[in-house]
Amino acid sequence: MTEVLLKERPATDKTVRTEAEADVLLRIVNRVAVISLNRPTALNALSHEMVIELARLFERCRFDDQIVAVVLRANGEKAFCAGGDVRALYGQVKSGDSAWLQFFVDEYRLDYTIHTFPKPVVALLDGIIMGGGMGLGQGAKLRVVTHRTRMAMPETRIGLFPDVGATSFLSAMPVRLELYFGLTGVTLSGPDALFCNLADICVPFEWLATFEERLQRMPIYVGQEKLMLALRTVFEPPANVIPHAALSDVLPLVTRHFNERWTVDEIGTSLSDACERETSQGVLQWCRSTFGALSTHSPTMLKVTRDALLRGRGRSLAECFRMELDMVSRAVPDGDFLEGVRAHVIVKDRKPCWLPPTLADVKDDRVRHFSTALWRSDAHPLADLGRR
Repeated sequence: MTEVLLKERPATDKTVRTEAEADVLLRIVNRVAVISLNRPTALNALSHEMVIELARLFERCRFDDQIVAVVLRANGEKAFCAGGDVRALYGQVKSGDSAWLQFFVDEYRLDYTIHTFPKPVVALLDGIIMGGGMGLGQGAKLRVVTHRTRMAMPETRIGLFPDVGATSFLSAMPVRLELYFGLTGVTLSGPDALFCNLADICVPFEWLATFEERLQRMPIYVGQEKLMLALRTVFEPPANVIPHAALSDVLPLVTRHFNERWTVDEIGTSLSDACERETSQGVLQWCRSTFGALSTHSPTMLKVTRDALLRGRGRSLAECFRMELDMVSRAVPDGDFLEGVRAHVIVKDRKPCWLPPTLADVKDDRVRHFSTALWRSDAHPLADLGRR
């Protein structure tokens, strides 16, 4: 077993970062690259530097014949990755620094690389996984969640939309469940993620503490099928008991209220009416909390999200990433992103002033604006995805 630091940074202010301080680490265990996010105090939120480094490591693993698979994990007990570093993005946009757009270009390229990587990728999705963390993890061939997994795409809450490939990978769910998850930003447990086809294995988190010992003993097979079976044996404990997915209990309510033929306004009306007539305390609580999410998140981005998720179900992965980049290039400077981050991340007054303030005020041409391409198809920054 060897451990290698592959992140080289210039020293600043005569301070040299030690190996343990690097934001991305690599270990080689029995010909398997174990890549660790190492920013636990920030819940492993992705900086632009981390995205670039991860892309470099995956390219190294792609061409290294001595590496047969990749395990993507994170240090710290709280989070795999809580998303992109929106505080840094906020600062760039406010200061007029156009580098914020390159972050999304590079992040989407990295996510696409993981989805299409020629060697098996295993993602250990323990703790909090949101936004950019979902972009990394959902591209893996084997997605391992735990009993303490907390998975969400809460972008509409901060004036954005589910991106990082979500318009593609969320289509693994039934459409009404996808709309519920994408619009409300509801948090899923590990068993819920398995129920929603956003995970492949759910294990006790303690089981992952010793995975490298089992990985060290794993036979290295030629051929993806046998190698994947060997990897699954490493990460799936014997007699694994999966707890009940609480989300399955409210699936009839999701199916009733998140009709894909309805507008977001109509979904909201359905929930509001249910809040008036329901007598079951459990059902009433769910309707109120769900209606509350739709009432407090960005009205514009709720409508943009609904349309994007439905469009994504008919597009390839590469097309979805190009669509999302078109959308984010508009949504960050022209939408509610700055106000959402101000209210929930910077000032934390939890009182965003959305423009326009209500669903009824969001006009169709405003929604269409966010899906209008900023580039010609041949000049798109992601034009080459899926075409090489």
